[in-house]
Amino acid sequence: MISKTILDASDLVKVFGAGRTAVRAVDGVSLGVRQGEIVLIMGPSGSGKTTLLSMLGGLLRPTSGRIVLDGDEITAMKERHLPRVRARSIGFVFQAFHLLDALSAADNVLFPCRLVGRPTAAQRRRVEELLERLGLQERRHARPRELSGGEKQRVAVARALINDPPLILADEPTGNLDSARGQEVMMILHDIARDEDRAVVIVTHDPRLEEVADRIMWLEDGHLRDRKEEAHELVQDPVCGMSVDPWTSGHVLEHGGARSFFCSQRCLERFRDDPLKYLNTG
Repeated sequence: MISKTILDASDLVKVFGAGRTAVRAVDGVSLGVRQGEIVLIMGPSGSGKTTLLSMLGGLLRPTSGRIVLDGDEITAMKERHLPRVRARSIGFVFQAFHLLDALSAADNVLFPCRLVGRPTAAQRRRVEELLERLGLQERRHARPRELSGGEKQRVAVARALINDPPLILADEPTGNLDSARGQEVMMILHDIARDEDRAVVIVTHDPRLEEVADRIMWLEDGHLRDRKEEAHELVQDPVCGMSVDPWTSGHVLEHGGARSFFCSQRCLERFRDDPLKYLNTG
């Protein structure tokens, strides 16, 4: 059975500024995502990943191009109609969680329902089901300040699912989590796509997420390409000598018209402090 295309973006362009100072943050990107599919978008800092995700989620208007979400062209909609589309059709998961401090875990999960009307009894039951599924039933009354990082992210995932959206957009969902909690969230996103036939798009620097992805895309200088389309080799961290995958490294520095990749922020900062020390070795 051929799965349904949930997200179809074509020829997306986003330009910031005008004239000589104009920057094409996203330049001619096309992307289709089907039910049950996890697409990973990776790339160096400043490559346009968050800009692209914001356009796909209807948070940012493209300069040109077309986005069709579950059969509706959101780029043709008026601004006043977009909040309801986002609330009903898209679940957002952010690195910084974006939970409301004054609300309990359960009320944070329920909050998107309030954006489209008065919460129903069925929606309140779904909150309890999601909290139980994600192991949060004992934390339903806790405020965000009382939750661990992993618990906050699980609340954020439950909130993204409350309105049964066909599309989940995740921006660095494991970025603030340790290894164990990051693995946990990774498998939750995997199960969401597989068990519930949702389309999932993840922007990340985290190579662990490659394990659950159906496709890995690379965004650089505003252009998107399938990672399988071209071979690439590991490069050497100029500071410590460790091999680094340039596709997944989140630590990149431009210098003298060249680009260096690092295994960690610590190595990048050491290089930045004294680049000649490392460029002249060997």
